[in-house]
Amino acid sequence: MATVWIILLTLLYPLAIWLGQGQLEPRFLAGILVLVALTRLRALKIGKAGYVWCGGVLLLFTFAVWGNALLPLKLYPVLVNTAMLSAFGYSLIFPPSMVERLARLREPELPPEAIGYTRRVTQLWSVFFALNGAAALITALWASPAIWWLYNGLIAYLLMGLLFIGEYFTRWYFKTRLHG
Repeated sequence: MATVWIILLTLLYPLAIWLGQGQLEPRFLAGILVLVALTRLRALKIGKAGYVWCGGVLLLFTFAVWGNALLPLKLYPVLVNTAMLSAFGYSLIFPPSMVERLARLREPELPPEAIGYTRRVTQLWSVFFALNGAAALITALWASPAIWWLYNGLIAYLLMGLLFIGEYFTRWYFKTRLHG
């Protein structure tokens, strides 16, 4: 049930910020950021990366409240993409790759061909997070509020879903080819 709340709050965050602007001061909308962060915090394993992410959320919250500014709240998707890029990129430098780690949860014994495949998929997700984070930053800084919401609240999730589905079917094809 907690996972459902995390997903729901994460998906609704851009919509809540977009609908709330002009209705509530940004310092009050910052409470939504804290709510999203607290629900995600329960799912994170608090290590170095978790503390850095929490620090980033705390910084955005502080700037939003202190300056009564909307921009820090619009930068949250940038923070999320930066965190994901950091985790996936780090795993490429210090193997095993992130996708290999996830794959080993289901299949502890991966064939050597799968190791290369998981590395490529980790690289693909890293590129996605870099581009998605750049688009989130551009929309936060220069786009209208409606465009910011449209990209960060809908298009980014559709692109992520398409990449996930495409990778799923590619993996299925790869496994059937590998196992004959």
